[in-house]
Parts: sequence; structure tokens; C-alpha cells
Amino acid sequence: MRIIDSQQKDIPAELKRIVNRGETATEEVAAAVKEVVERVRKEGDPAVLAFTEKFDRVSLMLKDIRVTPEEIKTAYDKVDPKKVDALKLAAQNIRAFHEKQKITSWVSQEANGVILGQQVRPIRSAGVYVPGGKACYPSSVLMNVIPAKVAGVEQLVMCSPVPGGNLNPYILVAADIAGVAEIYKIGGAQAVAAMAYGTATIPKVDKIVGPGNIYVATAKRYVFGQVDIDMIAGPSEILVIADDTADPEFAAADLLSQAEHDELASAILVTTSRALAEKVDAEVERQLANLIRKDIARKAIDRFGAIVIVKDLAEAADVSNAIAPEHLELSVEKPFDLLAQIKNAGAIFLGHYTPESVGDYIAGPNHVLPTGGTARFFSPLSTDAFMKKSSLIFYTKEGLDKVSEAVLQIADVEGLEAHGNTIRVRMAKK
Repeated sequence: MRIIDSQQKDIPAELKRIVNRGETATEEVAAAVKEVVERVRKEGDPAVLAFTEKFDRVSLMLKDIRVTPEEIKTAYDKVDPKKVDALKLAAQNIRAFHEKQKITSWVSQEANGVILGQQVRPIRSAGVYVPGGKACYPSSVLMNVIPAKVAGVEQLVMCSPVPGGNLNPYILVAADIAGVAEIYKIGGAQAVAAMAYGTATIPKVDKIVGPGNIYVATAKRYVFGQVDIDMIAGPSEILVIADDTADPEFAAADLLSQAEHDELASAILVTTSRALAEKVDAEVERQLANLIRKDIARKAIDRFGAIVIVKDLAEAADVSNAIAPEHLELSVEKPFDLLAQIKNAGAIFLGHYTPESVGDYIAGPNHVLPTGGTARFFSPLSTDAFMKKSSLIFYTKEGLDKVSEAVLQIADVEGLEAHGNTIRVRMAKK
């Protein structure tokens, strides 16, 4: 890994290169997605099936695209019961955490005959996109579905591609544990379009969540406004802040936990100790050689891995805040003291025994996190993402009388006579 000493080198340019490494839609990708989305919008199911055959190389009959209860039952026969128990534990913890996020409606009795408030309601329907093919992420199914269920979303629709003709059984089991009853064997931009506009078979939803490749991400961006979306997620990233109390073996393992995701993943160590930096660098090489996904991790480490040596933990916090990482580990002696200096991060893991993977799978907080520096202004997926709010306003005649003149003055400033008339006609009534 590249070792950068902040006292000897100007590091912002290198860090900016890493932060901005995400894929962007080329004109070719954007044009292809536009064609898919517009054809699905106009033609519905026939276009969905045609693009599924073209891109996923699987020919499906319309009657077969929805997963049946029998297929879910069969999936349980194909999986390891111990892994099912782990998924159930994860679901339990995710549900408990997101229950604490729920917000409720409120009403406030103000002075002078005025009542103000906020009505909170879940959105009616949500679509969950789940990657297929090479990827199998049942944890993502739980993380995307359970907050919606906790929020009270009435209808959940899940879409996932089936290049081989069948969905991974762990995906089906996770969906069943999370409570999804409506699952379609459709992926890609055509699935996003189908959920956004609706077809005769696939219902239209109000919001689409879930990760996907550049075509899926571009399709989500294209339909935004027709429906809401969660975020445009980029490649995975981790930043570890470590002092000389950190274990180099732990730090290396944690850096590689993200590097193995894909070639665009980033892994950065920021440390106050040159000795630790050198030990972690050597440990990364040792562990890397034994990984099943070592080719992917190697490319990520070589292109987007770095070790930054800083003078103190205050500077380490400054570097981290500038990057605004998806996952941030505070592998230091007093992590809660350092936490006060952290301003931007998707999820923060405190202490030597809180690896990123415990958050990805079992702790409960959502692992759908902002990437590419967007933790400066985005938050993790939450129950709130599936809620909508309406303002409540009530005035008695006496209450309105006390503010009428102010309303008339502002309406006059804006030149909106009819606005003022809504007050005048009421003032004229005895």
C-alpha cells in the first residue's frame, strides 16, 4: 500500500482521486438506460421480457416471473440451517434497531386559538432491488426490507435478476424472513422502470431502494421524480483511524474486508504511528495472499488503498472528515474521546473489537450507507426513508384575526392579490 506522510507530502490530491473513483454513466450507458426505461414505460411487460432475454440471457414466460410460495419453500431445503439461524438473528437485531427510529405524529396547542402539528404516515409501497448473478447478498435484503416493514409500508415489491434461471436460495430465504411476499425474477434497468411506472404484472411503487450496477444506478437516477429513491450508491470504502494501541492484524483484516467487494473499493489507514503503518502494510500482503477473492482485493488495494501518517489524532479526524467515508473505524485507545471530533461518516465503529463486518451483518444499524464523500450530507437508510410528513394547521376566527394584517402585508409585497383576498373575504364576514 502507498504510505503517505502528511508532513512530507501534499495529500489532498491523492485523497480526492480516491474519493472520486466511482463509476459515472457514460453517454452510451445513459442512452441504453433511456431506451430501456422508455420502452418499459410505453410497452410494459413485453419490453420487460424482451430486455430480460437480451441482457440476462434467460427467456421467461410472463406467468413464471413471480416467485411462488413453493419456490420459497424449496429454497429452505437448499440452505444450511445454521446460516438461516444467523439471518434470523440479524433480522431480529435490525428490526429492534429500526423500531427505535420510528417517529410519530404530534400536535401543539399554540396561543390565540392556533393548533399546529405534523402528521406522519408511511409511504404506501416500496420496491427493493436486489443484485443477482455473481452477487449474493441476503444481508442487503434484510437491510432494505426491514426498515420499510417497521415503517408500516403496505406493499413491498422485490426484483432480482436470474441469469441462471433461478434466484439464489439465500436471497429467497432472507426475503421470507424479512416479510416480502411479492418477488419478481427481473433485474437491470428494466426492473427499475417496471417498478417506477408499473406494468400489467409488476405494480408501480412510490420508492425504489437497493444497490445495483451502473445501469441500475443510472435507471434509478432517470426515474427519480416519478418515484423517490434511496441514494445513488458507489463502490465500498473503509477508513481506519489507528494509534499505536491498534493490532496490525486486525487493521489489515478490516481494510481487506472492503477491498474484496470490488476493484473500485477503497481502503485507507490513517495512523499516528509509522511503525504500525509498516506492520499493517506487511500484514495486508500476508492476508491478501490467502483470500479467495484476492485478485479483486489486490486491484482495489493497488489502485485505491493508502496509508496516511499524521502527527496526531486531531489531524487524523480532519483527514477522515474530508473523505467522509462510508465505514469509519476508530481503532484507538479512547475511541469515544475521538468520536467528538468526527463530523462526516456513514457508520462509525468504535474500539478494537468492533470490525466493520459486525455492522454489515448483525449489529442492527443499517448497512446501506452514503459513499463517495456523500456522508457530508446523506445519512444511512432508515425507517424515516419510508415515511412522509404532512403539516397540520388550524386557526380559529380569533386566531386568524390576530395575523390577518401580517398576511395582507406579505401578500402585497409579493403582488399576489388573491392570496390577500382569502383574508379579506373572511374579515368581511360578521
